[in-house]
Amino acid sequence: MASSRSIQGVEQTENYYHVRYRDPDEFDEIRTPDWAANVAGSVVSGAEVRTGDEHGNEDWTAQSVLVPVDGVGDESAARDAADEIVAKMES
Repeated sequence: MASSRSIQGVEQTENYYHVRYRDPDEFDEIRTPDWAANVAGSVVSGAEVRTGDEHGNEDWTAQSVLVPVDGVGDESAARDAADEIVAKMES
C-alpha cells in the first residue's frame, strides 16, 4: 500500500472525527475493507479506514480514517490515532 501520511484536514461529525489524508477525487475507487477495520479497531474500537485506488496506477492508499468521537479525547488524539492506524497498515 502506498503511503501518504500528511493529514490534509479533520472534520468532526456527530459520531466520528474524519481524518483525511488524500482528496477523494484522486481515486478511481474507495473502499472500507474489513481487514483495515480490524487494524483500525486494534488502535481505537470502532475506527474505520477508507482506502482508495489511485488514478493511473494500482496502488491502494489510505484516503481517510474515521475515529469514533467517544473513542478519543479530542481532535489531537484523533489525529494521533489515525497516524498510528495508518502506520500499522503500512507495516
